[in-house]
Amino acid sequence: MQKQRSAHYAFLDHQNVHLGIRGLGWKLHWARFRVYLQEKYAVGTAYQFIGYLPQNQNLYRSLQEAGYVLVFKPVLVPPGGRPKGNVDADLVLQAMIDYSDYDQAVIVTSDGDFWSLVNYLYEKQKLKAVLSPNAKVCSALLKKPRAKGSNSWNRSGTGLHTKNKGALQQDGT
Repeated sequence: MQKQRSAHYAFLDHQNVHLGIRGLGWKLHWARFRVYLQEKYAVGTAYQFIGYLPQNQNLYRSLQEAGYVLVFKPVLVPPGGRPKGNVDADLVLQAMIDYSDYDQAVIVTSDGDFWSLVNYLYEKQKLKAVLSPNAKVCSALLKKPRAKGSNSWNRSGTGLHTKNKGALQQDGT
């Protein structure tokens, strides 16, 4: 039996998006962002690649309830350091595993480490968009092979985020 195809998949680097939005002094409404991906880019499957910390169960639950497929990465915490769970290789690998299952991909990150994936998808006409949470810090490498609709979605008025004061999200992000 053949797998059913979804027109578009999204691949999100959670920490990069979270930090990019936080750097602007905002909080992202993850559920609204999932609806945005569906309505604007026809995303059927939206992966979030995220480091796993046991204390973040409420966050993980809310992301899954919003319709994201979570792919966890073990987190390393060096002595006296900050938690680190690098998801780059996992995101690229999943995009290639699912390559035949989607018509086009939406990559959500500002990280230039994804240039090879973005460039490959662009050359194969499988790149729908590259979305950056913060255009000011988006890698110049990701801005080169741009698909129609690639942009930064950090503009006011989208309803996807709020200033930290009064943010509606209570999931710890």
